[in-house]
Amino acid sequence: MTRLSGNNQNRSVLLIGTVIAVVLVALALFAVRGRPAGGAANTSTVNFNYASLPYAGQESAPVNLLVVEDFKCPVCKQFEETVAPELRTKYVDSGQAKMYALVWPFLAQVVGLPTDDSKIAAQAGKCVYDQRGNDGFGAYKSILFRAQGDERTVWATKDRLKELAQNVEGLDQTAFATCLDSDATAARVDADEKQANDAKVSGTPTVFVNGKVVTGSNGQNSWQLADISAAIDAAKQ
Repeated sequence: MTRLSGNNQNRSVLLIGTVIAVVLVALALFAVRGRPAGGAANTSTVNFNYASLPYAGQESAPVNLLVVEDFKCPVCKQFEETVAPELRTKYVDSGQAKMYALVWPFLAQVVGLPTDDSKIAAQAGKCVYDQRGNDGFGAYKSILFRAQGDERTVWATKDRLKELAQNVEGLDQTAFATCLDSDATAARVDADEKQANDAKVSGTPTVFVNGKVVTGSNGQNSWQLADISAAIDAAKQ
């Protein structure tokens, strides 16, 4: 009876420890993705290096709309499926704004995954951009979000990213594989990550209009359509 009691106690301790670990991971995820940053948003203007980033829209568009995302972020997928199409229709296609993409690969590190597939996916995006430019990157970004797996698992492996890249029209698959396998774009992904960190980004998606973070009525970061539209309209005046 003493041994069985000890085993039960050990099992209880193990179970409690597991529950605590799961809760801590969940809290960490909540703290950094898909939610406003704590406290008032940073109101300073950020000088992004737009020349290094892919964008959708007309080069002459007067307003710079920049979206910070991680390809593994489920709320970013929601943004791309709901808010982004509305912004493209209303502002991008009409020549009023360019929509830049700044990929901030952080989720794999936050979750503590054995492979940083957030960064690998970001590198793949750069490899496509180098070959096929803005349109190719935009197409691949859409493909990645549609194929998105669970953020708590390593799904954006190099093999999977190569498989998905086969759906990008006109992409030289051999050159893409070489670029990805050699980590040729890793330094540039690091530079993008530094831009996000310097801008004090604390969650994804985070949206900037002409270098100013978009906020809601509560003064906190917002990725809602109404708030982004208001910021673009104000920037045009």
